[in-house]
Amino acid sequence: MKKIVIIIVGSVIAAYGITLALYAGFGGATLAVLWQGISETFHISIGMASFVVAIVMILFAAIYDRSQIHIGTFLYQVVYSGCVDLFAKCHIYSKYMWINFFIMLAGVILFAVGTGLYASASLGRGSYEAVTFALAEKNNWQVKIVRMILDILMVVTGVLLGGKFGACTIITVIISGPVIQFTNGKAKQIFKM
Repeated sequence: MKKIVIIIVGSVIAAYGITLALYAGFGGATLAVLWQGISETFHISIGMASFVVAIVMILFAAIYDRSQIHIGTFLYQVVYSGCVDLFAKCHIYSKYMWINFFIMLAGVILFAVGTGLYASASLGRGSYEAVTFALAEKNNWQVKIVRMILDILMVVTGVLLGGKFGACTIITVIISGPVIQFTNGKAKQIFKM
């Protein structure tokens, strides 16, 4: 039960963070650029776009390496995608871009904290992580190389579909990894998992 609560809380925090970052006007995080592009092209919400992408990734991972998928994979995605649409309706930004920049920065940090918290429950990987690790482990490739290639692929595809590349994309790549790793380690210590 503790792990389920941690997954839900982490998912909500991550969704709030990514939504803060996404609508601040500095482009999207790597995967969010793809969501924006899909949202623009097919006229669906960002949350629905994230859900569709996640389902495709989960199906790929389930076929390619089923060990990456667990109950947490599905729970995280349902809560996360639903909250992205919910939070998108209640954001207030400043007319000053420098204030919005700090809002975006706070969003990226919150996203990484939520992701690290969710991951600490160890009940399956998120859809994007499941694809990353499935490809890396099955082919004996380095995770960081696979993730960099996937990030580039997601951003390029997203931009081609109408998504926005910007400072948020670059900052997410730089900040999120270390924050996720730190939060994950601390959460495992605090919650004794």
